Amino acid sequence: MDKYTDLIHQTFDFPTEEFTVENNELLFNGIPLMDIIKKYGTPLKLTYLPKISSQIQRAKRLFKEGMEKLDYQGTYTYCYCTKASHFSFVMEEALKNDIHIETSSGYDMQIVRSLYKKGKINKNTFIVCNGFKRERYRQWISELINEGFVNCMPILDHLGEIEYYKEHVKEKTKVGIRLASDEEPKFEFYTSRLGVRYNDVIDLYEQQIKSDERFELKMLHYFINTGIKDTSYYWSELSRFVHKYVEVKKVCPELDTIDIGGGFPIKTSIQADYDYKYMTEEILRTIKRICNEGGVPEPNIFTEFGIFTVGESAANIYSVLDEKLQNDKELWYMIDGSFITNLPDAWALNQRWPLLAINHWDKEYRKIQLGGMTCDSQDYYNSEMHSFQVFLPKTPKQQPLYIGFFHTGAYQEQLSGYGGIKHCLIPSPQHILVDRDENGEIKTWQFAPEQSSESMMRILGYEV
Repeated sequence: MDKYTDLIHQTFDFPTEEFTVENNELLFNGIPLMDIIKKYGTPLKLTYLPKISSQIQRAKRLFKEGMEKLDYQGTYTYCYCTKASHFSFVMEEALKNDIHIETSSGYDMQIVRSLYKKGKINKNTFIVCNGFKRERYRQWISELINEGFVNCMPILDHLGEIEYYKEHVKEKTKVGIRLASDEEPKFEFYTSRLGVRYNDVIDLYEQQIKSDERFELKMLHYFINTGIKDTSYYWSELSRFVHKYVEVKKVCPELDTIDIGGGFPIKTSIQADYDYKYMTEEILRTIKRICNEGGVPEPNIFTEFGIFTVGESAANIYSVLDEKLQNDKELWYMIDGSFITNLPDAWALNQRWPLLAINHWDKEYRKIQLGGMTCDSQDYYNSEMHSFQVFLPKTPKQQPLYIGFFHTGAYQEQLSGYGGIKHCLIPSPQHILVDRDENGEIKTWQFAPEQSSESMMRILGYEV
């Protein structure tokens, strides 16, 4: 009999640092998942808070070691990209690691205020304010600056944005300019809709910033949607960006920082082959070389990692409710959740995550399709990143199978509308937080129960 455990060990170098098996049951970062399931039931979302801190420290270490190796003269600053996950427990865990914040919405400013009131940040924390800004966002940025948040830095996204700050900001202010990067060749558009055209940057500085003593251009920013990848497209865009920094630095002496955005990937399979050390060093080497050739000092570097910070901290866990053989060869496992509503990137972007059985590792495996609870034909999952199919254990009747989708910590609640109305009124699952105490003992608590029918009825305008 071909057991599920044999399949995994033959396919991957298993166990890994985060995935191990004891008594035919899966552990995630040392957490016995069956204990969580027995205590809370399914479906559930699980967030392991220490993983957030370990990811931040990993990136800081990579840049520190790379800068020391290459004798890079600038500094490195880690920002967390709030839009990846706005939850308070994510923000507070991340901020334990001496980091800063990148925002994209006016409502982020209210999160900033809440964190300040709780003492999680101070008025020296960098608040890198990105995005195309409606008046409310610009208003709240201006208020923070006027209240003494000295490193609240609006990143100008279009030529007219500075006019609002000229009218409303009273304190000396650092500003940045986002450059509009070219999209990858296969994209539908040639140039990003976000940011200022390369040819307009110097004019924007000289005509609207230079002459006003309140404003100091400190940062150039860019971002590439495809992330930090070892491709000719990535290196070409990075080089073009740094060349522009050199050009602007020569007319704007106070400019001393670049923000290279986010883009460090996470594992979408049990094992990944991304070389973080190589990519970090090559980024630093490229920036240093171009600046040296241009005769300007290397800039300070900001990153704003979102998915990398929070993605690998979480898992979605489901029960297999039943199986259905729909023709001679298509066997379906029906789960107590939905891909469209709980993991929308699986449906919208064909995103893949590490998928593993949580129990029954000693049972025979078979090829299956996974079906969600909605009535939509698109609510399915039938391929993994390493293969165009899914294999899971065959289980006897009356012995439930539990499965986990891992590294689901970024964007899924934001995209699916946490606590709102979802397709077929599928509720948001309960959310369980996992941490360790000072002795390393596991502690768990429920952040939120499964969404209730009463909350849905109120949203929809029905009497409860």
